[in-house]
Amino acid sequence: MKTRLLPCLFVLVLSAGAALAGSYPIVDTGQDGCFDDTRQIDCPKPGGPFDGQDAQYRGNVPRYRDNGDGTVSDLVTGLMWVKERGEPVTWREGMDGSATCRMGGYADWRAPTIKELYSLIDFNGWVQSDERNSVPYIDTRYFGFKWGDTASGRRIIDCQDWSSTVYRGTTMGGNRTVFGVNFADGRIKGYPMQDPPGHGKSKYVRYVRGNSRYGLNDFLAHGPVVEDRATGLVWQRADDGVTRNWEQALAYCRDLDLGGRADWRLPSAKELQSIVDYTRSPTATGSAAIDPVFAVTNPESYFWTSTTHLDGPRPDHAVYLAFGRAMGWFSPPRSNRPKTLMDVHGAGAERSDPKSGDPGRFPQGHGPQGDDIRILNYVRCVTGGGVVYYEPPNPPIPAWTGGLPGRRDPNMPSQMNGGPGVSRGMGRPQGMEGQEGMNGPSGRRRPPSEAFTACQSKSQGDGCTVQTPHGTLRGICRDLPDGTACVPQRR
Repeated sequence: MKTRLLPCLFVLVLSAGAALAGSYPIVDTGQDGCFDDTRQIDCPKPGGPFDGQDAQYRGNVPRYRDNGDGTVSDLVTGLMWVKERGEPVTWREGMDGSATCRMGGYADWRAPTIKELYSLIDFNGWVQSDERNSVPYIDTRYFGFKWGDTASGRRIIDCQDWSSTVYRGTTMGGNRTVFGVNFADGRIKGYPMQDPPGHGKSKYVRYVRGNSRYGLNDFLAHGPVVEDRATGLVWQRADDGVTRNWEQALAYCRDLDLGGRADWRLPSAKELQSIVDYTRSPTATGSAAIDPVFAVTNPESYFWTSTTHLDGPRPDHAVYLAFGRAMGWFSPPRSNRPKTLMDVHGAGAERSDPKSGDPGRFPQGHGPQGDDIRILNYVRCVTGGGVVYYEPPNPPIPAWTGGLPGRRDPNMPSQMNGGPGVSRGMGRPQGMEGQEGMNGPSGRRRPPSEAFTACQSKSQGDGCTVQTPHGTLRGICRDLPDGTACVPQRR
């Protein structure tokens, strides 16, 4: 088994003094559960099948502060956000509206770039066919969110957020296009700049201020690797030209030795999205949407991430980033033309593929825009960024509860299924089993009083310790419905 190097040892050799150093911290995806290609599993042992996925790495834990004035501060990125999104607007209205926003007494609000907006995504979301059984991809303890209005004929996922990032190309047969994030289904897509006839004002906007350098990369090549001094991440400079399924992609990065380093990993969705260059596209620049310091085998490539995409009844998809055009089999409305393969979501979109299987089963893609299904995607590995590999001493009970609220998934082990009232992303803390006070209203497992005491005068994300009958629990403070409590670190 390959020895894993501690990230702190690696950071010592990075160049120092860059103007943008630390200006673009990547927020952890929040994904707490481990999965194979069909279901949730105990997190794999080092070197085992599916080892190296998102939940096994711990990065910058999301930390927010509600300022009590309609604003929320992100304590990781240095960005401040308007808590609520207001009513749906056109893209032009959304961009112009920042000039008159005075939330919290500030006058320097702006519409977010796609990288700023994507920093808020939380991959513990899981969308189903109805609102009751779905969980948004954003922390609703801090940020306002509304599902799509099904009473007016919309789907529950029709509630996207605009960004200010304009696509350098067109989609769906010639539409001028803007990127947005859908916090209902966990995707980045390009959307028509002008709302289609009959759709009305279809998207929201959430204004942001502060850290004007957020999302700006600062690349420096070191032979076969590229250092991003803004994020602290170090990247494989050239992909190896081989396409793989998800399990194979995980193994490739886990076993990679490159540039004298052996602690490579398959990047999370947020890590990989950080190197998308939204000023480039095959249409506009004849290249992939990535800085030319990187070498790309195929300018129309999709690249895997380590993040499972919980969209539908089973966790059998994983996130990829389209560095080429995000293709789909589509026929523009009222065109009376047969479906053809075209750019439907733009280079820089974030979608998902089945983790394994035969792409030939999807000759005309999947979904309303016929999203191109490849399954065998390219790989670009990453290391550094202060991200720590988590090796549980024993197979853990995954922190992600596994089942939908109020519904048991028969394909998952019973201890991994949540029930009514189970907090999103929280499982039963190890070392606390059997203690009094674990069960709260509606059967929700509640940490003991000592766990809440340990986080008095602390903020979410701070380190903490709790003495239990099974020894000392070292964890982090997490905001729960009953207060801030000390829980184990799962990533």
